[in-house]
Amino acid sequence: MPLETLDRTPPPFFKQGPSALSQLVLLSALALFLMVADARFHLVQPLRAAIATVLYPAQWLALQPVQAAREFGGYLTDLKTARKTEEAVRRKLVEQSQRAGQVEQLLLENARLRGLLALRERIQVPSQAAQVLYDATDPYSRRVVIDKGQLQGIAPGSPVLDGEGVLGQVTQVYPFVSEVTLLIDRDQVIPVVNTRTGTRGVAFGDPTAQGGLLELRYMPAGEDVKAGDLLSTSGIDGVYPPGLPVARVVSVDRQGDSSFARILCQPLAQLQGATHVMVLTPMAQVATPPIAAAPAPVAPPAAAAKPVTKADGKPAAKAAGKSGATSAARPANRRSAP
Repeated sequence: MPLETLDRTPPPFFKQGPSALSQLVLLSALALFLMVADARFHLVQPLRAAIATVLYPAQWLALQPVQAAREFGGYLTDLKTARKTEEAVRRKLVEQSQRAGQVEQLLLENARLRGLLALRERIQVPSQAAQVLYDATDPYSRRVVIDKGQLQGIAPGSPVLDGEGVLGQVTQVYPFVSEVTLLIDRDQVIPVVNTRTGTRGVAFGDPTAQGGLLELRYMPAGEDVKAGDLLSTSGIDGVYPPGLPVARVVSVDRQGDSSFARILCQPLAQLQGATHVMVLTPMAQVATPPIAAAPAPVAPPAAAAKPVTKADGKPAAKAAGKSGATSAARPANRRSAP
């Protein structure tokens, strides 16, 4: 092969183009031009929008795991915060419920204490306040225990009242506590008077009746008694002061085969849930003011003895008699004349 036919040109891989420095300058100038043109005329904005539209599905798929992990972490954080908030709200609700119950209890207690004070102002009998501790353990009687006893001057038979009316009577006295038998106990009896008609009667405890009522027994069937009549203490028993509210008539049953009417009464006192009561001194033990004794009559002073002169001029002594029912005259000594 002749040498003239050989291609002396370098292969394409070894071909040298523009120098690296010239390429750098050219590309830098192109980049600067594009930046200026984009800043001034927004020439590349359509291109960017097209590229963003094309790449959006790929970006969305790439961001899904990151977004899912972020949402899962936020869900856990929100769940933990919600649980803490729920616990705090529940504690707050419990505290508010307790406070509301305490407020209602204090309001009720305040109203009852005000009733006791008003009742105490109307009663001119020595009394003292007491607090109900608990109900008695005897299931066959209706009794409560108060925090005052023999050391505080509580006597058996003392009437016990609350702000509405008569609650019962002290039946057992211990050094520090006392037992009070309620009106509805089957062994409790209290003389009462109908404030509308003035008719006297006797109320008996009737614990078997529904609601714990009193029964006004031995009342003739023709007696003027009707529902709504107010019964108060008559004071004839020497225990309860007269005029204390006891009960109100709720039903009158006049049966043809009986000469007495069955009369049920609702006690005015709070037999269930009483907290503060007032214990009165029994009327038989209330000291009555002593009556001033009439001054004793003063006896007139005794008459002074005077000498008696006879005709002959010689005196004779004579004792003067004392005035009064028991006075006695003493004989006078006489001397004989010569």
